[in-house]
Amino acid sequence: MPDCSYRPGSESRAPLGRLGLFIMALTLTVLTAGCAGLPQGKSTTATSQTVSCERDVQPEAQVHLDLVDRLTTADKPYAALAQLQAESMASLRHWLRKGKLLASTGRMVEAETLFRDLVARCDSGEARHGLGMILLKTGRIDEGLVALQRARSQQPASANIRNDYGYGLLLSGAYEHAAFELRTALELADGQGPVRQNLAAAYLLTDDHQGLQLLKTQYGFGVDELAHARRLAQQLRRQP
Repeated sequence: MPDCSYRPGSESRAPLGRLGLFIMALTLTVLTAGCAGLPQGKSTTATSQTVSCERDVQPEAQVHLDLVDRLTTADKPYAALAQLQAESMASLRHWLRKGKLLASTGRMVEAETLFRDLVARCDSGEARHGLGMILLKTGRIDEGLVALQRARSQQPASANIRNDYGYGLLLSGAYEHAAFELRTALELADGQGPVRQNLAAAYLLTDDHQGLQLLKTQYGFGVDELAHARRLAQQLRRQP
C-alpha cells in the first residue's frame, strides 16, 4: 500500500543524476495517483437488508404483525408500512407484508424486486403469489400466470392463490380453465370473499347457467353481486 505521507525531500540527500531525478518524479506521480484512489472512510454504496426466510414468528412479533394487518384492513397502507418498518423484519411473513404494502402504496418496482428476491432466496409459494400479482397489475399477464401457476402448485389448497390464478386466467381469455380454478377456490374459501364475483363472471363468460344457479341456491349469491359480476364480465370481454 503506498505511503501517502511521502513528501519531496524526505528521501536521501545524496546527489541525483538525470536518471535519478526522472525515477523520483515517476515515483511521485504513481504515489499521488494511488493515494487519490484510496477509499476515504466507509463506502457509500448502499446495500439492501437481507430478507429472512424464517417462518416461525415470536409472540411479540405476532402482536406487531396483527397491528399492521389491522391498519391494512382499515385501508391505511402507508401507516401499515410505517409500522411494519418500525420493528425488526425477522420473518418471511414480515417481508411478504412489506412487498404487498409497497405495491399498495404504488411502489411497484420496489415490490417486484422484493418478491423476486424472496422467490430466489426462500423458494416461497407466497412470494411467487405476490410476484404474480405484481406482474398482472403491470400488464405482464403471461409472466404473471407462470408465477401464479407455480405458486398454486406449491400451495394447491390456498383459496387466495387459486382465486388470483383464476382471475389471471380470466384476463388471458382462458375462461373454462378459470372457472375450474375459481370453483375450487370458492369451496376452499367456504363460499366467501371476492372469488364469488370472479366465479360468477367466469360462468357468465362461458354461458354456464347451471353454475350461476348453484351460486344462487348453495351460496346465497344475490342480485347486487350478480350485477357486479356482469360488469366484470363485460370488462373482461373488452380485454385486448
